Amino acid sequence: MNDNKILIVDGMALLFRAYFAQSYSSRRLEDGTPTNAIYGFIQYLFDAVNTFNPTHVLCCWDMGSKTFRTELYSDYKANRPDAPEDLVPQFSLVKDIVAALQIPNIGIEGYEADDCIGTVSQKMSKYGHVYILTGDQDMLQLVTERIHVVIMKKGRSNYAVYDLDFLKEDKGIHPFQVVEMKGLTGDTSDNYPGVKGIGEKTALKLLAEYNSIDGILHNLENLPKSVKAKIEADLDMLHLSRTLARIHTDVPVECSLEECSWEVNLDTATTLFEKYRLTSLLKMIG
Repeated sequence: MNDNKILIVDGMALLFRAYFAQSYSSRRLEDGTPTNAIYGFIQYLFDAVNTFNPTHVLCCWDMGSKTFRTELYSDYKANRPDAPEDLVPQFSLVKDIVAALQIPNIGIEGYEADDCIGTVSQKMSKYGHVYILTGDQDMLQLVTERIHVVIMKKGRSNYAVYDLDFLKEDKGIHPFQVVEMKGLTGDTSDNYPGVKGIGEKTALKLLAEYNSIDGILHNLENLPKSVKAKIEADLDMLHLSRTLARIHTDVPVECSLEECSWEVNLDTATTLFEKYRLTSLLKMIG
């Protein structure tokens, strides 16, 4: 049972990465529908399958920009530009391709793909080792002895695979401290500020000494005056930033191990891959 290797794909992370890597490509269908991002997405997916040899694969997606986080903080991700016009029609098409490969598409309105990934990864880790394929460093908070986060680096088949040891070696923190770091420093890509004036270096030093934000707050009197003043001035944002950073692992999504078994029906896949002019990619798994 524990020999299972479950690959959980961060769908949007892969699709956006594929789009920008393939932006030079004019790959389109006869009706003009662009397919460059889909082509790159499938390449990345098959590269990962060939690298990690999973027994099971599933894919998680964002289901719109409105989530419980935007309700908590209206500026959350407000700095993000709209998706490129020629990427938009590929959102639904790529899910059709994923489904043709008999990979479950998982997403739920009101939550981010991160929360679905967090929930499913914990459930699936009972059955084997989980590998989360993403470009999102926030996922590092999910690392356990049985959950590994695979960060895609520049180029194809170039990964940093984080387990507990490598996370401590590379980042100097434990998984739970990923959230504590975000609370202190904020996250510019998600557009929440943390504590104004506290950078990564200071945050790492504070967490090394006091372990957590709660530990820091219990020792405010021992902090340098300037650091103490910054934290006290931004206490509400400190707590809010930590809340925004924390991935929920109790989202109401279901996916059984059997549903995500990696067994491609080449006949079914070939029909759809021919329709979208992607058949050259099937040889990567054939």
